[in-house]
Amino acid sequence: MNTLDWIVMFGTLALIVAYGTWKSRGSQNIEAFLLGNKTLPWWMVCLSIMATQASAITFLSTPGQAYEDGMRFLQFYFGLPLAMIILSITAVPLYHKLKVFTAYEYLETRFDLKVRTLTAFFFLMLRGLSVGITIYAPSLILSTILGWNINATTLMIGLLVMVYTVSGGTKAVSLTQKYQLTIIMSGMVLTGAIAFYHLPEGIGFMDTFRLAGETGKLNLVTIIPDAVTKNPELGMWERVKLTLADRYNLISGLLGGLFLFLSYFGADQSQVGRYLGGSSVRESRLGLIFNGLLKIPMQFVILYIGILVFLFYQFNQAPLLHNVHLKQKAEQAGAQFGDAQRAYDSLYIARQQKMVQLNEAIQSNDASSVDAVRPEINDLQQHERALRQRVKQQVAATLNIREADTQDKDYVFINFVMSYLPHGIIGLLMAVVFSAAMSSSAGELNALASTTTVDIYRRSVNRHAEPLHYLKASRWLTAGWAVFAMIFASLANQAENLIQFVNIIGSLFYGTILGVFLSAFYIKYLKATPVFIGAVVAELFILYLYFFQREAVAFLHYNYIGCLVVIGVAFLVQMLLPKNTTPGVTAQ
Repeated sequence: MNTLDWIVMFGTLALIVAYGTWKSRGSQNIEAFLLGNKTLPWWMVCLSIMATQASAITFLSTPGQAYEDGMRFLQFYFGLPLAMIILSITAVPLYHKLKVFTAYEYLETRFDLKVRTLTAFFFLMLRGLSVGITIYAPSLILSTILGWNINATTLMIGLLVMVYTVSGGTKAVSLTQKYQLTIIMSGMVLTGAIAFYHLPEGIGFMDTFRLAGETGKLNLVTIIPDAVTKNPELGMWERVKLTLADRYNLISGLLGGLFLFLSYFGADQSQVGRYLGGSSVRESRLGLIFNGLLKIPMQFVILYIGILVFLFYQFNQAPLLHNVHLKQKAEQAGAQFGDAQRAYDSLYIARQQKMVQLNEAIQSNDASSVDAVRPEINDLQQHERALRQRVKQQVAATLNIREADTQDKDYVFINFVMSYLPHGIIGLLMAVVFSAAMSSSAGELNALASTTTVDIYRRSVNRHAEPLHYLKASRWLTAGWAVFAMIFASLANQAENLIQFVNIIGSLFYGTILGVFLSAFYIKYLKATPVFIGAVVAELFILYLYFFQREAVAFLHYNYIGCLVVIGVAFLVQMLLPKNTTPGVTAQ
């Protein structure tokens, strides 16, 4: 980065923070601070929902996910539109009618205080960890790329978010998010355009889809995992087990994704708080519906940018490791990669020649040549992946670190930006990364403060204070959660691809939370104590699956498993307990 990049980056960030602080100054009560006085139009609700959901992890990690695994991650969002329709019909009018600050207030009306407190606690755990990861992910990558200490990048992101979130609350979050999302998507599309521009002459935009498809990257829908289709002799139970273990397919996306998004948007205060700020039921509904309509196309664009970067590296040599700084650190510690680099160079030359042949065959509609060269490219790619895996193992052994810490999918996009984009644009993309981290972190901090203030502090600690006291408490709790997130980010260790890791954290709790809310909304028969016991049992079971059976059951399935366990156990306990031991107000 040069001087122009630094000016663009810091200028963009300073303008966003200053604008949000100035436009939202003067919140005089807790309703203004936590809900923005419920004055937001539908389009601002929609943008705020999308920006809170789309963290820096989305823009750093998703292109790398597509680079390595193709487009099948898009199936993760297939359940989203249906979830938005269900919540627009059920949750939105109920929350507006009850005039609640948080989703968990309703649970005390329907059940009792212990169910409300337990569910709020689960939310605080998942969102408190998630906001730390949201700050940690860009901090880790930027500290590596820029050569900064990770604590410096963590502190920078955390303090910038704290300034305008503590100052203006929900209104500040929503006002800044619309500009942040605009900057983010503009920067991403520009990066994709530059990657396409640097492809060899004669490759049109439609040709990129054919090239992506023939190299196995355009796998938008996977009904049956490859491990099943390649082994037709497998029995029914083995097929089911492999399907459950596969993270991204049509079943996990529609079923697991539906339950995850029902919980995320219906019971996670970081999203509920966004549409509770809508000026009416209609505005909140429109915000949710348009989020469901726009999110899949947005993710498609981001994933396809990763595909364009992949195609760029088919005709231009990629680094042996995309986390080049980690490789350099291993070399300084004595590791030798000369033989691996020479083998990698030879594989690249052979693959580049085959890609040229593939493109010529595609453009001449020569199907037989396409069929002949495709397996040769796949074979070269497999050899390259095996070589890179051996290098990662060597790096891990040299530096005495976990092999998981050598995974470099999260560095594909940012390394491309730093290596091939013009100065000024690099600064803008750095601002994109920081803006995305700030955008999602601000929404999460506001939700954490809302839940802690309303569901814990005001309800169980100090019930009779003045409104101004709760406003001050909300500001202090926002700052406190920001400090917690920065501390957790500084102490965290990288695990897996970050876009997956943050979704895994959510899946550990969302199924249980959703089970409680579905019981509250739709099952009048169930009372407080059975639901409370069901939630505890379900959460313990999900944690067991994660820590001891994670290879057998993919994390997306946790969402409906947890939900079903809550309801099933609650029904069982309801039948076993005497009626006078199951207090709770039934829904009207």
